[in-house]
Amino acid sequence: MDITLEPTMSYVVGAKQAHKDVSVYTDTLLVEIPVALEYNGISHAVLMSTPENLEDLALGFSLSEGIIHNERELYDVEIQNSSFGVTLKMKISSQQFSALKSKHRNMVGSSGCGICGVQSLQQITPATSNVYPKDIADNAVEKAVMAIKGHQALRLETGSSHGAAWCSTDGEIQLLREDVGRHNALDKLIGARLKHPEIDADGFVLLSSRIGYELVQKCAQAEVGTLVAISAATSLAAQLAQNINMTLIGFARDQQYVIYNKGSATISPTTSTTSSPTISSTVINETR
Repeated sequence: MDITLEPTMSYVVGAKQAHKDVSVYTDTLLVEIPVALEYNGISHAVLMSTPENLEDLALGFSLSEGIIHNERELYDVEIQNSSFGVTLKMKISSQQFSALKSKHRNMVGSSGCGICGVQSLQQITPATSNVYPKDIADNAVEKAVMAIKGHQALRLETGSSHGAAWCSTDGEIQLLREDVGRHNALDKLIGARLKHPEIDADGFVLLSSRIGYELVQKCAQAEVGTLVAISAATSLAAQLAQNINMTLIGFARDQQYVIYNKGSATISPTTSTTSSPTISSTVINETR
């Protein structure tokens, strides 16, 4: 397997249209490689990821998985390349490393994975601490959704990357990270956000993908109060959001969106919404 450390690569493909011969041209593909995560010399996980912003991935994953509680507990990240992939060799505090070893967790994730590889159901521990969503402008979601595609350089070039954006309370996209895996894109964003204290701390996350349970969990670990996505939320994602006071919004497109849980924030949809397959958009859940 050839390993490239660029986020994209050229590839010769054939195109076929009905009643026409195959035409050959060079396309641009999104790169996906194995990325091993190592803490204090001990292997922890292998993700399939796009080799860009890997230091952000290391920091964001460590925080969103509860391995560290803040960026100060991650002392160093060394990126080691090989013919097999990339290893992120991280040095964390002895206290956090001791806690990590006690979990006995070793996983192989497919393009990033939130709870893959846990050894028993008892190891799945949902977030329990409340987050505190801030009020956002009425048109903030619409504004951010309209802008995100223009910020996704890898998607525009390849058509195959997920995006995760940090948006201000008025809908301005302030940071964006991309990856072949939606979990990785979010982890990269979480890591990047910690490095940019100048951005709007009261803003929200916008994802180009659906919202699964583990994405809500990751946002909760990073103390994100509002999570918005262009696609739907799953049942567990909606239930977890309600349990922890998170504002959760899905199907954000075409000047409308579905509010799965309102949390304690003030937000007013600009138009009526259509029904999702499992949750009526006419019901706005209030966190109790």
